Amino acid sequence: QVQLVESGGGLVQPGGSLSLSCATSGFTLDDSRIAWFRQAPGKVREAVGCITINEGSTYYADSVKGRVTISRDNDKNIVSLHMDRLKPEDTATYYCASVSLTRTTWPIFCGTYWGYLELWGQGAQVTVSS
Repeated sequence: QVQLVESGGGLVQPGGSLSLSCATSGFTLDDSRIAWFRQAPGKVREAVGCITINEGSTYYADSVKGRVTISRDNDKNIVSLHMDRLKPEDTATYYCASVSLTRTTWPIFCGTYWGYLELWGQGAQVTVSS
């Protein structure tokens, strides 16, 4: 059974840092692309970034570039999202998702290609507030 489970959300002050983890199972992470996206109440889904696991190549949306790092631990099947210098506008539920190149719904831009969100977890709430 394919699963992605996010963890690590919470409340952080503006300017602070936070890391989220995405535990994956049921598929071969090495052959995958994983995306992080976020959604705030009343707002559209927004891409945060993508990682191509076997290459380690990453893409970050302009809104977070320079403040966010996506990394992977292949041995533990975990993909992490580390965020620095958090802003109130970063407040959202964050999701990790497997990315397909062959689906046609839930598109996400990953820098050099368009992928399609395939499966994601329940999300992790990040609140940036003083």
